[in-house]
Amino acid sequence: MPVELDSLDAALNRARFLADSTNSRIIIGIVGKPGAGKSTLSSHLLKHLPKDSTSLVPMDGYHLSNLQLANLGRADRKGAPDTFDAIGFAEILERVKLDLENDIYFPIFHREIEESIAAEGVVTSNTKIVITEGNYLLHDKNGWEKVSSLLTESWYVELNDKTRLERLVNRHIKFGKEPQFAHDWAHGTDERNAQLVAKTKDKATVIVHL
Repeated sequence: MPVELDSLDAALNRARFLADSTNSRIIIGIVGKPGAGKSTLSSHLLKHLPKDSTSLVPMDGYHLSNLQLANLGRADRKGAPDTFDAIGFAEILERVKLDLENDIYFPIFHREIEESIAAEGVVTSNTKIVITEGNYLLHDKNGWEKVSSLLTESWYVELNDKTRLERLVNRHIKFGKEPQFAHDWAHGTDERNAQLVAKTKDKATVIVHL
């Protein structure tokens, strides 16, 4: 049975417990449907955990570029499992887990330009806690199969769908989408992806209720 956590602070205490329980680097994987609160939880952990030894490696940095999505005919479903460099993401997590001597650089995705910027993020050699977050950390197809085995724990973020969809629509509008387009994308492409994510919930070791 997964561990059940009922607040951001309970999740923070769990992260502290994990870090204090080992001398090794830990990787906490935060997964959940689009708009469920993965970034909210990640931000809370980053704010309260030691800044000099905590890093965030978001899955979103491994979005395929808009050029590659267009070349592959996948631009209209950006965010689906096969619109990411899943193998590249798994490889960076493996380096993060095993290489404790070198700084490790990774790309960061920017919603305002809908593209990633290479080597913008870094996991320094003194990092003890690595947080990674994204929809497909527990997915078992399209190259994602290896990711879950690299995580110390996998946390599934749970939020009621009404609030989640409202957040998602508002996020799309905030980053420049027209309201009708935002609504259609959130209830269409995003929701299809959300159903894929929901199927992986039973693989999570921790459920975080927000």
